[in-house]
Amino acid sequence: MRERNWRLVRVGSVLLVFAVVVFVAMLVIFPPSPDTAEMIHRVGQITGAIGGAGVALMMVGLIGKKAPTG
Repeated sequence: MRERNWRLVRVGSVLLVFAVVVFVAMLVIFPPSPDTAEMIHRVGQITGAIGGAGVALMMVGLIGKKAPTG
């Protein structure tokens, strides 16, 4: 049986929530700029990377490690 690493799952969840908050905050904070599409593209790339790292951490934490035997 494998032991789940709940710390990694929690950190991944926090990163995922942080990515969503940053994306929404950037939409609210920045006034309409002349090149809104480029700004959204960049913010989306950054938050996508943060969210992807969060999902990866959650998956690794849920897979876990081998339980010690003996």
